[in-house]
Amino acid sequence: MPPGVRPPRPPLEPPRESQPRKGGTTAGEGQEGGFPPERGFMCGIVGYIGFRNATDVLIDGLRRLEYRGYDSAGVAVKTPQGLRVVKRSGKLSALEAALKEEKLEGPLGIGHTRWATHGAPTDPNAHPHTTEDGRIAVIHNGIIENYLELKEALKARGHRFSSDTDSEVLAHLIEEKYRGDLFEALREALKEVRGAYAVVAVHQDHEEIVAARTVSPLVVGLGEGEHFLASDVPALLPYTRKVIFLHDGDVARITREGVEIKDLSGNPLFREAVEVDWSLEAAEKGGFPHYMLKEIYEQPWVLENTLGGRLVEEEGDVDLGLELDPLEVDRVHVVACGTAAYAGLYGKYLLEALARVPVEWDVASEYRYRDPVVDERTLAIAISQSGETIDTLEGLREARRRGARTLGVVNAKGSSLTREVEAVLYIHAGPEIGVASTKAYMAMLAAMAMLALRFGRARGTLGKEEAQALIRELKKLPRLVEEVLEKRPLIAHIAEKYHQAQDFLFLGRHVQVPTAYEGALKLKEISYIHAEAYPAGEMKHGPIALIDEHLPVVVLATQGPLYEKTLANIQEVRARGGKVIAIATEGDEEIRKLAQDVLYVPQVHPLLAPMVSVVPLQLLAYEVAVLLGRDVDQPRNLAKSVTVE
Repeated sequence: MPPGVRPPRPPLEPPRESQPRKGGTTAGEGQEGGFPPERGFMCGIVGYIGFRNATDVLIDGLRRLEYRGYDSAGVAVKTPQGLRVVKRSGKLSALEAALKEEKLEGPLGIGHTRWATHGAPTDPNAHPHTTEDGRIAVIHNGIIENYLELKEALKARGHRFSSDTDSEVLAHLIEEKYRGDLFEALREALKEVRGAYAVVAVHQDHEEIVAARTVSPLVVGLGEGEHFLASDVPALLPYTRKVIFLHDGDVARITREGVEIKDLSGNPLFREAVEVDWSLEAAEKGGFPHYMLKEIYEQPWVLENTLGGRLVEEEGDVDLGLELDPLEVDRVHVVACGTAAYAGLYGKYLLEALARVPVEWDVASEYRYRDPVVDERTLAIAISQSGETIDTLEGLREARRRGARTLGVVNAKGSSLTREVEAVLYIHAGPEIGVASTKAYMAMLAAMAMLALRFGRARGTLGKEEAQALIRELKKLPRLVEEVLEKRPLIAHIAEKYHQAQDFLFLGRHVQVPTAYEGALKLKEISYIHAEAYPAGEMKHGPIALIDEHLPVVVLATQGPLYEKTLANIQEVRARGGKVIAIATEGDEEIRKLAQDVLYVPQVHPLLAPMVSVVPLQLLAYEVAVLLGRDVDQPRNLAKSVTVE
């Protein structure tokens, strides 16, 4: 799409108010944006049983899951000649080329795209894995923590392994437990397994697919005379919108006639089927060259979705639909990873400023190991786009074990996080396909602003008039973000000037510190250029040593209480030859004297400035990555939601 041109405004689905959760939910819960993308280690799963050629369905489904990131792919199809497996390292095109020669046809099959953890991305390490006789095939997302001891025991009992993966132990375990019932063999095998998994298995003597999940997502698609299985809803959308979300500990048997679900102890379970409300078009690029760019341009409408129906200006308050009393909270702990963590840091600034409640902020992977001080008047806020990120889930669980109240700020309904918290604040960002998060981050910022406003009003630390002013500013944000998007041609020009740089430095103060962190993260994620971010006042305590005429320095210098101090930091950069790219408020002519390049954003309340300031940083990262020929939507080594530690 040409610079500065936006697609037709997409329809907004009505925001649905969040509901509190207390330790569980039904499988039939609806979900905005489909099932949460696992986008983690060993990524995509597709299964089919019915009257179509399974190979066609599997390849189509795997293609719709390509955005998840992977380094090998494979299928197992039940043919008249028996169970046949074809798998290749590399992209899906390599598998498709091999399948043209094999000409696999059959009504039952499973497929997988793998992101390597145990074992290099080679043909033998690709999934599916089979038993020695080839009668059982298994695919697996997640990680088997005790695979070494299981593997050694299996080898001692005569099993031969053909891969370096942890997943292959599952095939041999199932074979040992098999007594004519594949479902029961899977259930018994999993009793010996520790770890995170979505496991799918088939046997050449059975017209069924069996599956189980713990941590890693699985969803069953229901049809007429056919059924489907996938790790993510997009793979199912061409065929059905009626789905069953499996829960942790569920084991499922899928036949042409129906779906049977039990727990690991063998007790029957009921999981309600629901209609997903995500159109296939929502996952398409809509004329943009990349999903990431499309999602950047969707941010005005995401803000309307996140804010809509929740702002009550006449009362100077926010209706979040949460059964959570801010007066029962003495401190807040925020846990999250990556981009979500920076949204949480923004939330810390706002909660302390507006609600005067002390907030501790941790990257989730560190939180549970630092022996945090938690009691029953602590509120733990876990932030996650997918609701499946294992570090965030484990951090939340640690806080809950110590007695904390819990709140999830989540995009994906039906995800694991939503079932483990007392209350959920949905951000309503819709499906986010690009690995590098943009629109979900914007929605998280808006959600944290509303949460801080609600807490401030409830605790009496935020007056009605000040709250009304903030609400009016929040309502302006969709239009203001649209104005920033119109500046893409200028941003592209600046990217052209600096895309050959080896390093970038990002600086900000107060609420713009998280913006600086996020800007640096976006650049390094998709362009592979080294980028660091610092509070601007901290620059002189170390990073200033890096500054020379080759270093572009992006400075968040919007109008606010610390504007003058930020200008002083810019002067420090200029004095050492650094190239300054300033993000400044419209009408600020003074900054032109100090910065080589200025990207203007609209005037907004200083506490809300990150929601307009982050957009040029997203576009800068995107334009630089495109100029460098990077894979913008699937940057190397990255995963959308990492479901193993």
